[in-house]
Amino acid sequence: MSTVHVVSHPLVQHKLTMIRDQETGPKDFRDLVDELSTLLAYEVTRDLPLEDCVVETPMCKMTGRVIAGRKIGIVPILRAGLGMVNGVLRLIPTAKVGHIGLYRDPETLLPVEYYCKLPTDVEERQIIVLDPMLATGGSAAAAITYLKKLQVSSIKLMCLLAAPEGIELMQREHPDVDIFTAAIDERLNSHGYILPGLGDAGDRLFGTK
Repeated sequence: MSTVHVVSHPLVQHKLTMIRDQETGPKDFRDLVDELSTLLAYEVTRDLPLEDCVVETPMCKMTGRVIAGRKIGIVPILRAGLGMVNGVLRLIPTAKVGHIGLYRDPETLLPVEYYCKLPTDVEERQIIVLDPMLATGGSAAAAITYLKKLQVSSIKLMCLLAAPEGIELMQREHPDVDIFTAAIDERLNSHGYILPGLGDAGDRLFGTK
């Protein structure tokens, strides 16, 4: 079974509360999501492998540690996942970025794919899927299923908020994919929105309704 990592750092929790506030406008919301994404990415990458590397400081030679193993790729789920990209790239500027476009059918609540563009070497990378809200889990699970069909074997999911229903579906369909989130909320309402949540992340990021 995959592990759910709830990042309880005080800065994460403080910024999460600010983006929950309905009085937070689009500009501040975008800035806070950007900052939260950097903090969460720090935790997602905590277990990256290291290898020895000899460097010469102004004083002498020494053996330091550098990141080894697979390179990183990030795949935001459109459109709300776009708000998390720059925050991750600030921490991992060499990461390649793919995009998967999915929307949730308002009647069935099932994901519908409308766009996909990925790095040509996606199967060789450790992929971090970005989706602010793990609500029903349908979009994230569908995106990860698509990545696995392309032989991607190392995947993690990073979200700002998660609902128990979304976690249950993810762990049932993708028990090998760890989930990183700032909080697990109470439940979904009848329209598939997280409670207490923060509303529609995409609308709040881009000032739409």
